[in-house]
Amino acid sequence: MTHRDNPKGARESGRPPAAEEPNLSTDVRVWKVNQVRSKKAPYQLRWLVAGKVKTASFPTVTLADHRRSELWKAMLKGEAFDVESGLPESELRAAAARANTRPDPSWWDFSREYMASRWRTSAAKTREGVADSLATVALAMMGDGKKLPTLEDVRLAMRWAVVPAHQGKEHPRELAATCTWLEQCSLPLSVLTDPKVVRDIQYRLSFKLDDSPAAGETYKRRRRGFNTAMEYAIECGYVDANPLAGVKRSGSARGDIVDPRVLVNAVQGTHLLTAVSYVGSVHRNRGRRLVAFFACQLYAALRPAEAVGLREKDCYLPEKGWGTLTLKETRPVSGTKWTDSGKRHDKRGLKSRESKADRPVPIPPLLVAMLREHIREFGTAQDGRVFANERSDVLGTSSYWRVWQEARLFALPPGKVDSPLAHRPYDLRHTCITNWLNAGVPVAEVARRAGNSPEVIHRRYEGCIDGHEELNNKKIETAMGWLK
Repeated sequence: MTHRDNPKGARESGRPPAAEEPNLSTDVRVWKVNQVRSKKAPYQLRWLVAGKVKTASFPTVTLADHRRSELWKAMLKGEAFDVESGLPESELRAAAARANTRPDPSWWDFSREYMASRWRTSAAKTREGVADSLATVALAMMGDGKKLPTLEDVRLAMRWAVVPAHQGKEHPRELAATCTWLEQCSLPLSVLTDPKVVRDIQYRLSFKLDDSPAAGETYKRRRRGFNTAMEYAIECGYVDANPLAGVKRSGSARGDIVDPRVLVNAVQGTHLLTAVSYVGSVHRNRGRRLVAFFACQLYAALRPAEAVGLREKDCYLPEKGWGTLTLKETRPVSGTKWTDSGKRHDKRGLKSRESKADRPVPIPPLLVAMLREHIREFGTAQDGRVFANERSDVLGTSSYWRVWQEARLFALPPGKVDSPLAHRPYDLRHTCITNWLNAGVPVAEVARRAGNSPEVIHRRYEGCIDGHEELNNKKIETAMGWLK
C-alpha cells in the first residue's frame, strides 16, 4: 500500500503484488511507536512479518497509534499478513478489489468529464462558477515534480480545458506546457483520502492566490461547486464520500453580511444619480442614459443583471402614482466561452426561480418619472429592452462600472472617494433593501420584492436596521400591560 492509497496518511514501505498470489504468514510482531528525525512524519511504526521489518511514518502520534491498533487487532484475530507489503490479508483483498473494480481518474480527467456532464443543463454563470471551483481545487491536486507551473497558469489551464468545446483541440500556446504537465502529473481522486490533501483543498477554497482570505460568497460558491463534483464522483464510484463533509471554514462565516458603510443616505443617493448624468456628457451621453438604470437599483432594489434585462412591456408607468416593474429575465455577463450563444451575456430567468416565474416590484412615482423620461429620450433596444449601450446592444458590466466610478469622483467629497461608500453599483440595491426594512416594511414583503428569501434578508441586513429600538420597546410594554 503506497502513501497515496493509505487512508491514514502514512508512508508505508513495500507494495502489494499486482497479479501473483500473495506470500502470507502468521509470524507477526508489532512494536511500539517511536520518534525519528523527520519534520513531516516524525512518528514511526515498525512491525515484523516472517522476519522482514516493515515501517510506516505518520505526522502525529495519534495516527501512528491508531494504525498500530489496527495491525494489533488483525494479529490477535490470527489473520495472515502479506510478507512483501506487510499488510493484513483483509486489507490486501480490499486493495485488490478497489484496483480491479474502481477507476481512479486524475483530477484533470475527472474535471473535464464532470463539466461535460453539467454543461447542457447549466446556465453560463453556473458553468463559470463550477470551472472556477475545479480550477481552484486543481492547485491542491497538481502533483509534484521539476519545473512546476505557476498557480495562475494552472488556474487558467484548467478553466480552458474543462470547456467541452475545447476537448480535442490544441492547447493555447501560452498554456500548452501547463496543460501537458497537468495531463501527466495531476493527482488521482484516490488521494482525497489523504488528510494532508484535504487540508490543502480546504485552504485553496478559502484563500486567493496571494494568500489573502477569499470573500465569504466566493468561498461558498467554490465549496458548492466542489460538493456537487463530489456527488458526481460518488455516483460514478470514484470515491466513497465527500472528503470535505463536516469540514468547516476556519474564521468568520459571516462574510456575506452587508457592511453599513456602503449604504448611502437620501442626499448622497441624489447627488450620485446627478453626477452620473454628467459623465461623458460630451461623448454620446454615456452617463445620462444610465441614470434610470442606477435608479432602478436605488429605488426598486433591482440586481444589475435584472435591470439590464428589463423590457418596456414589463413596465407599468402611469402618469401619476406608483408603477410596477414585472421582472421576468436577467442578462448576466459570463463570457463567450460559457454561453451557448457565443455572446458575453446569457439570457436567463430570475435568480433561484423557475424559468417562467416573474416578480412584480412596486416602484415609487420618482422612479416612474425617471423611466418615462429615459424611454422618451433614448427609446428602447430592438428587442424592447429599456437599457442598452450607445450601439443598442446589451449593456455591458464594464460600461456601467466605468460610469459609476467616474460619478463617485464627482459626487463624493475627497475623503469619501476611497471609502467603501457606494463602491459598487450593487451597493445601491443594498441601500434600497435597508431603506425598506427601516421603513417598517415586513421582512417577508421585502424578501418578495428583492427576490431573496426572508432568511437571507434577516442574515445579510441585520446590522443595517436602525431606529426601531424605541418603537419595539413600546410594543413590548403594550403587550405586557406596562403602559398606563
